[in-house]
Amino acid sequence: MRRHVVPHLGAQPLNAIGTEVLRHWKKRLEKDLGPTSIRLVWATLSSVLQAAVEDRRLGRNPCRSSTVGPPAATPGRVEAWSPERVLAVREALPDRYRLLLVIGAGLGLRQGEALGLALEDIDFAKEVVHVRRQVKMVRAKLCFALPKGRKVRDVPLPSSVARAIRQHIELFAPVPVTLPWDDPTPPETPVEAKYRRPRTYNLLVTGRERKAINRNYFNSYVWKPALAGAGVIASLEEGGTDGARVWEPSREHGFHALRHFYASEELEAGESIVSLARWLGHSDPGFTLRKYSHFLPRAGARGSAAIDAIFA
Repeated sequence: MRRHVVPHLGAQPLNAIGTEVLRHWKKRLEKDLGPTSIRLVWATLSSVLQAAVEDRRLGRNPCRSSTVGPPAATPGRVEAWSPERVLAVREALPDRYRLLLVIGAGLGLRQGEALGLALEDIDFAKEVVHVRRQVKMVRAKLCFALPKGRKVRDVPLPSSVARAIRQHIELFAPVPVTLPWDDPTPPETPVEAKYRRPRTYNLLVTGRERKAINRNYFNSYVWKPALAGAGVIASLEEGGTDGARVWEPSREHGFHALRHFYASEELEAGESIVSLARWLGHSDPGFTLRKYSHFLPRAGARGSAAIDAIFA
C-alpha cells in the first residue's frame, strides 16, 4: 500500500477511483513490477475498496470490474501427493481431525465442504455423499452456504471412506451446529432475514469446543503442524506475535492438495474427465481437463494399441 497504492491513488476520493483511473494505475505498475507483484498489489487495493463497499461508503468495487483487472495468472502444473504422504499426514493429525483428511483425499471435497459435511449427507446404503453446503467465513464470522459456484453435487462413497466415517462417529459423535445461512451479518430486510435464517446440521467434524471449525485456526494450528510432523514442511522459528510458530511457505501443501490427490487417483484408475468434473463440482469439464490432463495414464497408449491392431 505505502509504495504502490498511496503515492498514486492516496489523494483520490474513494468514489473517484473508477475503471479509467485503475487502467492508468496499472500502466504505472507495469513499469516497475512483474505480473505476480501487480496481482498482489491489486488484491490489496481491492480488499480496501471492498471494505468501503461493505461499510456503505462506496457503491461498488471497481477492482472487480469486468473491463479492467490485474494480469492473468499463468496456471502452474498441479502436482499430486503420493499415497505415502497422504497417510503420513493423516497419522500426524490429532484423532478428531483425521476424518477431514480422508474426506479431502477420498471424496475430493474442498476444505469448506469438508468442514460442512454432516451425517445427513452420507447415504451409506447407496454409497453416495451429497455435497450440499460449506462452512465459510464472512468478515471473521462463520456461516453455512452453498458449495463454491452454488453447485450441489453427489460424490461416490468408497467403502474405505464409509468405514472411516463410521469409525470416527464411534469416537466423536456428530454435533448439531447452528449457523446463519450465507451471510452472518444482521439482516436489514424481511427477505434477508428469511434467507439468512440459521440452519442446523449434524457436523461430522467439529473442534474441541463442539463448534464449527474456523479454517484459519485449523490451517495454522492443526494442518501445518501435521505437515511438519510428516516431514512435508519445516518449522522455521517460534515466532509470531501470538506465540505461534512460523512455518516454511506451504501454499502447494494446503488442504487443496488432497483434492489434487483425489483427482490424480481417479484419473489413473480410468475414470473419465466428465465424471471427475462432476464429482469435483467443476461446471466446465474443459477446466478439469486443462488442470489435470497430465494425470491421465499413458496418454496415447490406447490409441496406439488400436492402430497396431489394424496394421499388425
